[in-house]
Amino acid sequence: MTFPVIKGAGYILAHTPDMIVQNGSTCSVERITHPESEFLKEVGKHIRSYEDAVNYLPNQIYIGNVRPEEMIGKPLPWTAIEHKGTREGKFGQIIPEEEFIALMQLCDVFDLVFLSEDFVSKMKAVVENAYPELEAFFGKIKGSDIAQDMAKIPEHLREELIFQGEVVGYVKAAHDVDVNLSAHTMFENLVAKTSGVLSVLAMLKNTGIAPESIDYVLECSEEACGDINQRGGGNFAKAIAEVAGLKNASGSDTRGFCAAPVHAMVEASALVKSGIFKNVLVVAGGSTAKLGMNAKDHIAKGLPVIEDVVGGFAVLVSENDGVHPVIRTDMIGKHNVGTGASPQAVMTALIADALAKGGLKSTDIDTFSVEMQNPDITVPAKAGNVPEANYKMIAALAVKNGEIERKELADFISAKGLPGWAPTQGHIPSGVPYAGFMIDDLTTGDKNRDMIVGKGSIFLGRMTNLFDGLSFIIERNSGEKEESSSTDKEQIRQLLAEAMAQMAQELLKKEE
Repeated sequence: MTFPVIKGAGYILAHTPDMIVQNGSTCSVERITHPESEFLKEVGKHIRSYEDAVNYLPNQIYIGNVRPEEMIGKPLPWTAIEHKGTREGKFGQIIPEEEFIALMQLCDVFDLVFLSEDFVSKMKAVVENAYPELEAFFGKIKGSDIAQDMAKIPEHLREELIFQGEVVGYVKAAHDVDVNLSAHTMFENLVAKTSGVLSVLAMLKNTGIAPESIDYVLECSEEACGDINQRGGGNFAKAIAEVAGLKNASGSDTRGFCAAPVHAMVEASALVKSGIFKNVLVVAGGSTAKLGMNAKDHIAKGLPVIEDVVGGFAVLVSENDGVHPVIRTDMIGKHNVGTGASPQAVMTALIADALAKGGLKSTDIDTFSVEMQNPDITVPAKAGNVPEANYKMIAALAVKNGEIERKELADFISAKGLPGWAPTQGHIPSGVPYAGFMIDDLTTGDKNRDMIVGKGSIFLGRMTNLFDGLSFIIERNSGEKEESSSTDKEQIRQLLAEAMAQMAQELLKKEE
């Protein structure tokens, strides 16, 4: 039996400090409920510079410059660790805010983003030099008299674009009364789209795969685009593919809160394994709502606002090439409707049940990649160390199932786990941040089998109280390259054609 492979990954972060105050949900709600609060007066004093964000170790891990294991044993807060980082990483890059704003206009095909002439004069050449692959859209970047324009547009029909405290542009509502096309929603969706496009470009660069060879795109962020008649109808996938130059791709959106990336990876694997498509790209843009989400707790503890980056990733699932790690589609773990929400029930469904399908134990997995939330963010916010809590539950399940002794708990966690490093962008930390490192570990490294686990709080949508989760196992490639399915199909077609021709000749002879 042949399986699909994970062929490559791309990861980007966009440092967007002004969007924390202007667009983050915590600050937005505070402006409505407590407009004169001390928090709103203080938050701007605790925001990091671009250089600080680049030098931050978890961010350097996210783009592939540092292995996550290097954080083991390092005491919190990690913001206090001195490190010299770089913008470019093995898996992607960290983009400054002004560049990201200009790219938002480039990715806007409905002329909803307006930038000042002065801002465009500074940024147009920067973007054109940095992203030659987006040449077809360079004409979208243009300046205008935004002060004059904004004076004519009611405040509720525009969302300001701010850089270093100054208004450099705005996003216009796409409809006067449709909340699904409001300026705020269009802003959020354009951020998700832009960060998704940049993630695809990073993946293409890392793998060297031709853009035209991508057959299908699955977008799995937590945003939703649509209008009053089909709220959340989509399609981010094709919107991202259009700008990224994936001319031969179709696509659709997959939603599942934090678990969506793992759902999308399993769907991509099924599409490739079935032979429907050869190359399926899973991509997710970031969320502005999550910027500064825990800022109150960070500021109260004298920390900077750590949630200052929008995240994005892209992972390529392809036919077996005999080299890259294979996705074992016969060992999928899933949280069923009747599973229940207790930690033991969840981990049994996602871990033990999946392993049992292959006759494996927890000890047969070299690395579990779970919700890789950065504890530097979550611990001060009283949410605990999320990856560590997951590893403790997996280890406890291994003890219960007789796979390890109780005294081996700590060693099991140390050997199989990783410290978290991903920004709290909801879906972004969900197992998939490890994919880039995993490719190395299961090809040139010394590991043989890993597991990616995603969980989701679907009750947040107020449609069900159910929990969600999905997992899959990845193994080192045995070297047995996928036989060309197109050749097999061509041989079958040829045999059928020959058989039909022979039948036709026999019928003609009978008639004669």
